[in-house]
Amino acid sequence: MTQRKYPAPSSQPLIRPADKPKLHPADLARRRGQSKPELEGFWLYGLHAVVAALRNPERKKLQFLATSSALESLSAQIKTPEPAPEIKDSQQIARFLPAGVVHQGLALRVLPLPEAGLEEVCISGDERKPRLVVVLDQLTDPQNVGAILRSCAAFGVNAVILTGHHAPPATGVLAKAASGALDMVPVVRVVNLARAMEQLAELGYWRVGLDSEAPQAIADIDLSGNLALVLGAEGSGLRQLTARKCDFLGRIPASGQLASLNVSNAAAIILYEVTRRRTSG
Repeated sequence: MTQRKYPAPSSQPLIRPADKPKLHPADLARRRGQSKPELEGFWLYGLHAVVAALRNPERKKLQFLATSSALESLSAQIKTPEPAPEIKDSQQIARFLPAGVVHQGLALRVLPLPEAGLEEVCISGDERKPRLVVVLDQLTDPQNVGAILRSCAAFGVNAVILTGHHAPPATGVLAKAASGALDMVPVVRVVNLARAMEQLAELGYWRVGLDSEAPQAIADIDLSGNLALVLGAEGSGLRQLTARKCDFLGRIPASGQLASLNVSNAAAIILYEVTRRRTSG
């Protein structure tokens, strides 16, 4: 197994987030003089996405549509949803949504979540417990990103870091694919991913990139301590600069005609491996 020397503490003290209230995207938009349509929010739909948003105190909800049968089923999970639901039939709800989506009788118009800061999500919480973040290098498919978010929620990941560009927007399609995880796992969008990975190193994280061509298997890499798992896009994989910013590159051994895995499947496997090692002592 690869042995590591832990980095010496930085001579510069960590700057923790200032104790000031977050500005909601809607408030930022008003300051920038954006027009009213840009403040009207977007629709989440489907049982899991809507329930998670209703339960999230950080999510601003504007309008809630539900069929009577869906609302009855929802009552077992949420007694008094806010805002108060407007009862519609399934076709009426569909008129508010993109064509062909499966809404399961529930639609919730919301504003984007307040943007999380890198340091805020990477140094908060119990400092005695190793932290785990997932870094996605220009993944653009909302289905893949949503599936990764679901795995992150299942395995207790502290945050998912995305590029500001070349990443799906946090709207209805991604929320439906994530089955509620979009409102459970903090998402950080960064302008410069290479700089963000440098910051993770400064914050005491080991950066492990997943690469099907890596010389060593994930099983041979120490996955203890604060860990940032770095995943590349389908097909192209990790960009060269991103790979150079990793402390280690590892592969998931595969045999047969398919030598590589779908990125969301690979994420689930590596997250399971990290959790297995940490829980087995």
